[in-house]
Amino acid sequence: MDNATSVKVYHGYGHTHNLVVYGHVFKFKAKTTQNFSDNLFVNIIHLFKLFVVKPSAFTKVRLLFYDQTVYQKTEYDGFFKFEWKAENNVSAGWHDVKVEALNEADEVTSTGEGKIFVPHITQYAFISDIDDTIMVSHSAKIYRRLRQLFIKNPRTRKTFASVRKHYQLLANAHTVISQPNPFFYVSSSEWNLYDYLVEHFRFNELPEGAFLLNQLKRWKSLFKTGKTGHHGKLLRVMRIIDAFPNQKFVFFGDNSQQDPAIYQAIAEKHPKNVVAVYIRNVRKSRQVETENLLAKIEQHQIKTCLFTHSDEAIAHSKKIGLIT
Repeated sequence: MDNATSVKVYHGYGHTHNLVVYGHVFKFKAKTTQNFSDNLFVNIIHLFKLFVVKPSAFTKVRLLFYDQTVYQKTEYDGFFKFEWKAENNVSAGWHDVKVEALNEADEVTSTGEGKIFVPHITQYAFISDIDDTIMVSHSAKIYRRLRQLFIKNPRTRKTFASVRKHYQLLANAHTVISQPNPFFYVSSSEWNLYDYLVEHFRFNELPEGAFLLNQLKRWKSLFKTGKTGHHGKLLRVMRIIDAFPNQKFVFFGDNSQQDPAIYQAIAEKHPKNVVAVYIRNVRKSRQVETENLLAKIEQHQIKTCLFTHSDEAIAHSKKIGLIT
C-alpha cells in the first residue's frame, strides 16, 4: 500500500433499495490528531492541517458492502459518491462499509472504513443545519466565524443552551432508545471539518447522524470557509428527501443566512414530507423577513417555530406532539 495515499469515508445513509456513501481519496493528507489544547497557536496549527490536503483526482475506488462490490471513480477534487441497491434486505441500524483506492493495475493503494445508517421505521426524521443552529458560529461575518474556529477546539466550541436536551428528546420520541429517530446534519462547512464536527457532536452528546457538508477546500481557501451558494445546500437537503420519499421530516435552521428560504422552497415542492420547521432567530434584523417566509410555509399545513432559546423550541415540540 502507498502510505501517502489515504481514503476517507464519511457516514452514509439509505435503505435496502437506495444506499449512499461519500468520501475522498487523498494523495496527501496531513496528520490531524487533535490534543484539545486551549493554546491558540496549537488550535491554529490543527485547523490549518485540516486544509492541507492534495486530492487524488479520477482515481478508481472499490466499495465493499457485505458480499457486494461496487466500482466508481473519484471526481477532480478526489470526492466519490457510491449509490447502489443492496442485493439483500438491509436491517435498520449502522452497517460497516469499506472503500479501497486502486492503481492502474487494480492493486489496492489505500483503504478506508466507514458506516452506513439505515433508519428504523420511525415516525420522524430530522434535518438540521449546524452553524448558528447548533453551534455558536457567527457565520454571517467571516472574521467572527474564523475567530471561533481558531480560538476554540471541537470540545471548547459552544453549543446553544438546551440544544442537546431538545435533540435527545426528539431522537427518542415515539420510539425506543435502541431505535432512535434519524438525524441528518447539513452544513455549509467543508468536508475538511468532518472529524472536527464529529468530535464536537460526540463530546456534546448530540444524536449520532449522517453529515452532508460542502465541497473540500485547500489551505489557500481557508479564509473562505463556510461560504457556499443557496443552491448547494438546497440540493443536499433534497437528496435526503429523495432517498426517503415516505419519511416525515422536521427541519432546523437559523436566519443568519438562507435556511428559511431553502426550507420554504422545499415546503413548496414536498409539503407532505415536512411536518415542522424550526428557525433560530440569531439575526433580529431579519426577523420580519423570516416571519414572512414561515407564514408561507404554514400555508401548506406545516408547523413553524421562530425561537431565540431552545427551551422555546422544546415547548413548541411538546405542544404539537413531536415529543411528550
